[in-house]
Amino acid sequence: MRKRVSIKDVAREAGVSVTTASYVLNRKPGTRISDETARKVRAAAKRLKYVPNISARTMISQKSQLIGVIIPQTGPSHRLMFDNPFYGEFLSAVEYELREQGYHLLLSGTGPYQDYSCIAQMRSLDGIIIMGTYPSNFLEEIKQLGIPVVLVDSYIEDQYFHRVNINDRYGGYLAAKYLIDKGHRRIAFVAEKLREQGVLHERFLGYRDALAEAGITFAEQWVYEADVSYQGGFEAAEEIVRRGNGETAAFAAADIIAVGLINGLKAQHVAVPEELSVIGFDDVPLAVMSFPELTTVHQDVWEKGRQAARIVIEAGEGGKKRDVTLPLKIVERESVQDIKQA
Repeated sequence: MRKRVSIKDVAREAGVSVTTASYVLNRKPGTRISDETARKVRAAAKRLKYVPNISARTMISQKSQLIGVIIPQTGPSHRLMFDNPFYGEFLSAVEYELREQGYHLLLSGTGPYQDYSCIAQMRSLDGIIIMGTYPSNFLEEIKQLGIPVVLVDSYIEDQYFHRVNINDRYGGYLAAKYLIDKGHRRIAFVAEKLREQGVLHERFLGYRDALAEAGITFAEQWVYEADVSYQGGFEAAEEIVRRGNGETAAFAAADIIAVGLINGLKAQHVAVPEELSVIGFDDVPLAVMSFPELTTVHQDVWEKGRQAARIVIEAGEGGKKRDVTLPLKIVERESVQDIKQA
């Protein structure tokens, strides 16, 4: 078996001390090493195919350079929801930012019997990014780890945690008001089962706010339960047609639901937007792949991931408590018809 190349081997190959080689390869700031010396060390490391020993580095520095990311499993299968482009874009941003700062990502879902605090301790995580809403006992266990935690898309009020959010209630209001301004008064709301302090519940409250502001009496039969998935939206279209409530528009609380809804309506021979307008939420790349292209509430998913990664790293280096709220706006495309002008 091939012997593992050590930092001593690299130093010998480059003709420098082990300390100098360590400074260069570990990118330690504030060290006075010439560009020529640094170039020689990196060239030697490349020739010898040197790979840093992360375990040894962790023992010395007490830092693993590893950040955990927890994704909620809310669907019936408890699988990671990578069919939703929102998570792919968010995780891409987190991974890129972490890698640029010399960190790595450990991704995990959460099952009903999983003790994530044990995983975090075994892996010696330097910080954790948690997406979504979790029971208070789960978050209390995480707090006991004593490492930085950034909550994303959570409305938990706790000074221990950093947060990166949007104003989901305002986003729901924007979506419903946009439809109302286009002349719609019977508006369906399509989302998974609502949970207190969850983002979809906040979007629902914003939808209700817009209806109330316009003097429209909310009807329970306008609410359709659907998994946050393409199939969930597709099946919701069948339910909208089956109930026959006469809605002229639908607010789908996530773009992945909205695209499934559009295609499900087509399968039911309902034209979008001529017979039923659809607005989504997120503005993921899938929104422009839909036909018609999807009008939606835009949030900067990439920036959300980037901010979460930056904050967790800064917190690990002594940074102050941070709460970030990103802006929202409507992006008009082709899936909503102005029935006042029709």
